[in-house]
Amino acid sequence: MTDLTSLTLAEARDGLAKKSFTSLELTNAHLSAIEAARALNAFVLETPDRARAMAREVDAKIAKGEGGWLAGIPLGIKDLFATKDVRTTACSKILGNFVPTYESTVTSQLWRDGAVMLGKLNNDEFAMGSSNETSCFGPVANPWRRAGANTTLVPGGSSGGSASAVAALLCMGATATDTGGSIRQPAAFTATVGMKPTYGRCSRWGIVAFASSLDQAGPIGRTVRDAAILMRSMAGHDPKDTTSVDRPVPDYETAIGKSVKGMKIGIPKEYRLDGMASEIEKLWSEGASWLKAAGAELVDVSLPHTKYALPAYYIVAPAEASSNLARYDGVRYGLRAPGRSIGEMYENTRGEGFGAEVRRRVMIGTYVLSAGYYDAYYLRAQKVRTLIKKDFEDCFAKGVNAILTPATPSAAFGVGEKGADPVEMYLNDIFTVTVNMAGLPGIAVPGAKDSQDLPLGLQLIGRPFDEETLFSLGEVIEQAAGRFTPARWW
Repeated sequence: MTDLTSLTLAEARDGLAKKSFTSLELTNAHLSAIEAARALNAFVLETPDRARAMAREVDAKIAKGEGGWLAGIPLGIKDLFATKDVRTTACSKILGNFVPTYESTVTSQLWRDGAVMLGKLNNDEFAMGSSNETSCFGPVANPWRRAGANTTLVPGGSSGGSASAVAALLCMGATATDTGGSIRQPAAFTATVGMKPTYGRCSRWGIVAFASSLDQAGPIGRTVRDAAILMRSMAGHDPKDTTSVDRPVPDYETAIGKSVKGMKIGIPKEYRLDGMASEIEKLWSEGASWLKAAGAELVDVSLPHTKYALPAYYIVAPAEASSNLARYDGVRYGLRAPGRSIGEMYENTRGEGFGAEVRRRVMIGTYVLSAGYYDAYYLRAQKVRTLIKKDFEDCFAKGVNAILTPATPSAAFGVGEKGADPVEMYLNDIFTVTVNMAGLPGIAVPGAKDSQDLPLGLQLIGRPFDEETLFSLGEVIEQAAGRFTPARWW
């Protein structure tokens, strides 16, 4: 029998339906892979007993012909999603050994459809980071390495554990979240497929909040089809989330293989940055030519406010983080550091509990929301955000179906290579933050490998709630580029 961990999610689903193997066999194969890959530090909590119990339950249902949409598929869950009776920390010391008494909406929908939980995945602390180096559990290692070198590379962030685990074949797919690129950038760094849905498409209820107007849950999968299959279960209206949109969830998998003939693909001139790596430029041109060969029409478009997106994002996101993280005070749950007064206890708890990057962003956010600076910074950033959204609306009004851009300005970099300068790290999100600022869907698909044999990704940005078009176009790129897997070293 083929090694069960090398199957795609779609292949595993078909194999389970044909009873070629059981969910328990599939789950055990992945649990063994996780045990052998602890050097990657992708999982912060393994749940083998729960996984096997869930698999046995699903096998019984499959035998009766009652299996759900994801029946028997083993998944990894980012440690930002609350999982009932299973520790959830957002990879921060301040949450300590917090065990939720409730289940996030997204994960409850995955379990409803028969998926199996392998464990909780590493991420940047409170999802703040572009490299998965800010986690209190330590950095995640990328399964990819530069040709002929053994430097440990970052998998991207904040969903680095999700991307690393999917790329290393430790799970068949993973949940992730994207606030400024945290699904798409790790997907590009690891040759996986990451879909950031339209804001409001997936419920945020039960997900530890970073920036409420930007956060959105989405899947990371091995292929475009796998991401589409996961997305169907993750999406849907939730009355518990006031930002959740009440509209039917399509069967995203039907978009795979659909013709893209006649679609207009925008190529934004503002994404051609000064000093852009020639390999990124080449990949972008190649991606455009693949879509053209499939019958799409390429058009030059302008998104004039793109240059303001990154500074505006790094005002809006920290401001919302400052507000959201105010609840971690050592009083109700998580870490409590003693103090002689309640004020000192707050200070000590937050000082000990939050890592350097989280403290930095909370300080920035508190500053831009303070009296005298609110209008100068936060209000202006929100006005810029409206202009960024309008740029995209103007493009789509001219008949553009999707926009093609690079996903990242470079391939994965080494652990510790960019930690000294926060601004250099923030620049990794240059191609992705606009999508969150405008609330649009975006997908990252592997497109090529660079001269050091590292994967590079392409990004497609779509109209609101038109994820199907992105899946159709993404599959064209995937078919043209082929799939890449890392050479095993761990």
